[in-house]
Amino acid sequence: MHVQPFPFATLTGEPHERGRQYGLLLTGRIRLSAQLYGGTLEALGLPLERRESLIREYSQKIAEFDAAYLEEMEGIAEGADVSLADIVMINARTEVIALARAELGKPEPTEGDPDDGCTCALVMPERSATGRLIHGQNWDWRPECAETGVVLRVRRDDGPDFVTFVEAGGLARSGFNAAGVAITANYLECDRDYTQLGLPLSLVRRKVLEQEHFALAMKAVATTPKSCSNNIMVSTSAGFGIDFECAPDEAFPLYPEDGLLVHANHWVSRVALSKLRDTGRAWVPESFYRDWRVRKLMDERGRKLTGADMKAALFDDFLTPYSVCRPPRKSETNGISSTVAMVIIDAGAGVMEVAPMPSLSRDFLSYPLDDTAALPEGCAPRATSLSLDA
Repeated sequence: MHVQPFPFATLTGEPHERGRQYGLLLTGRIRLSAQLYGGTLEALGLPLERRESLIREYSQKIAEFDAAYLEEMEGIAEGADVSLADIVMINARTEVIALARAELGKPEPTEGDPDDGCTCALVMPERSATGRLIHGQNWDWRPECAETGVVLRVRRDDGPDFVTFVEAGGLARSGFNAAGVAITANYLECDRDYTQLGLPLSLVRRKVLEQEHFALAMKAVATTPKSCSNNIMVSTSAGFGIDFECAPDEAFPLYPEDGLLVHANHWVSRVALSKLRDTGRAWVPESFYRDWRVRKLMDERGRKLTGADMKAALFDDFLTPYSVCRPPRKSETNGISSTVAMVIIDAGAGVMEVAPMPSLSRDFLSYPLDDTAALPEGCAPRATSLSLDA
């Protein structure tokens, strides 16, 4: 499999205009995203009328939360010449597909589905060789998403600029902003999932990246109603990081220990485990040693760690293919799953490094917030940004 670097696009203007630029600059990848998820509801056997009404319900939910998000999605659809329903589906695919399954009496993953996953980590300033917090993750999902992943640099007049790695057509996934706020997130599951209609997880992440103040970023994670569980790790370049294990209606905080914080895909909080049931263990059984391996490997590299040390831990192939860095392999339901991207964020230096398909290639590019700023020592080469002004 030939691995291409993720394209980098700079977006400016009001929400609809930013979306239009996004659609025009990244048309091919957005259409691939739409194809990847567009037929899922039909394949499940959901009737056309219900498919359309489910998308309308989520569109309304998005507009109620922040009308600008729907305006941006309308712009993406216009620029890429796809339907708004396609863009809503890309941003809400986890929730929409799960609700469709529940309605059809197919709540569990079906034949051919990949395993979700991901391993998140951060190094606090006291353990960092530069004194700057380091925040990173492996994103595990469909290998096809190596061809739909993109990095966006969003220039805003109404808040901090931000950089995010995301599936094409999506508004946010992992990233950081000009205020030093950074976010990664990964799969969790519990018995409270899909008992309420909450905001799509991608838009919770986007709301975090829009915050000037870290307290409000944590509020967005901990208090926004969700349809399903998710683990969300947030940090600030001022020197603090925290992990929230989120059920749809409640969030459970985990704090760094000895300057490190690592999370895979099983519930850890004792308070959470006393109140809910972890229902995701069957799909990611290796989660129990992935977080242990990443912490162990970083500890073994010394008291003062670098981005290269975090990369080395996230490249771990212990017990492959059920490893931290997952090569393309059959999932528990016979789909194909892989580590699609490795993301390393140095928000204090204003840069994010990303490598596609890290089990096959260790080639990173740097995606900076500011093209004129010098990259930190040891950073990968700078990605070239696309823009309509270029």
